[in-house]
Amino acid sequence: MTLYDSLITDLPDVSPWNPENEAAVMEPFNYLISNPGKDMMPRFVAAFNLWLDVPPAARGVIANAVTMVHDASLLIDDIEDDSDLRRGKPVAHSVFGAPRTINAATQAYLLAQQEILSLDSGPESQVKLINAFTDEFIAIHRGQGLELLWRETLRCPSEEEYVHMANGKTGGFLRMTVKLMMVCATKNLDVDYLPLTNLIGIFYQIRDDVQNLFSATYSKSKGVAEDLTEGKFSFPIVHGIHANPSDMRILDTLKQRPTTPSAKLPIIEYLKTETRSLEYTLGVLAKLEHQARMEVARLGGNLLLEKFLDAVHVDEAVLGENRDLLNLNKGA
Repeated sequence: MTLYDSLITDLPDVSPWNPENEAAVMEPFNYLISNPGKDMMPRFVAAFNLWLDVPPAARGVIANAVTMVHDASLLIDDIEDDSDLRRGKPVAHSVFGAPRTINAATQAYLLAQQEILSLDSGPESQVKLINAFTDEFIAIHRGQGLELLWRETLRCPSEEEYVHMANGKTGGFLRMTVKLMMVCATKNLDVDYLPLTNLIGIFYQIRDDVQNLFSATYSKSKGVAEDLTEGKFSFPIVHGIHANPSDMRILDTLKQRPTTPSAKLPIIEYLKTETRSLEYTLGVLAKLEHQARMEVARLGGNLLLEKFLDAVHVDEAVLGENRDLLNLNKGA
């Protein structure tokens, strides 16, 4: 008798799977998480938990699941952006190839959903949990899709369009977290924390954009002004284009996808000194941070969330002068 003589009865519903296979298939994902970033999610969860008092087991599951989704999205982002570095190391797809990396990221998304389904809750809560996870997962991909569309068609969005994109792409991760926590909460069940969550998400994306272009520290882990290489319409770039629509320097640079510091530094200087986009962006961040702090106070105060906002605060002093960056060999 061969393997195929009675396969219809002998084959199990799910084929055997062992830890060695799992480790091999998930190697690109594990490579990424072996080099962790600043990992603000635990602090974010702890801060909102002061208000929501989610049981520890459920809180841990939620934090882990959303972190898995975020980390998996970074694997995909790096492929879509053709990035070289992530957290100062070669990106996963440059080590393992794009096909394996995409597969590992997709499995991580589903493992995160599986974790959410493992939460001990009644049927009504299960529906709310899955809706929260799915709705925000869609929002994240819609936001990312718009950003890719603008890049590939070289269309500069308006600031309002950018804000709505960021509310999906980045805000989706935070809303997913808070919505899941609200389903499992034991306190303040009738309070809506989503407006504050949205504000923090938009703040966080704009903060990331300004650091990418103007922070020397950020450049060490991601590359000098990597958003210019990716052709990305980040917030300072959007402002710079609209501040002087007749000047095509920024659009021409995005179209060329420059890879050397010498090709990027003139645009960085242009954004700083001519369109004053750095100053404008820092002003917007200051307004958003102020609104977030006012909302925290209105909701009754939250020491951990105030400390979280302290940790993500950014201004020119935080960015640094970047003199080393701006004085790089012009022939580089």
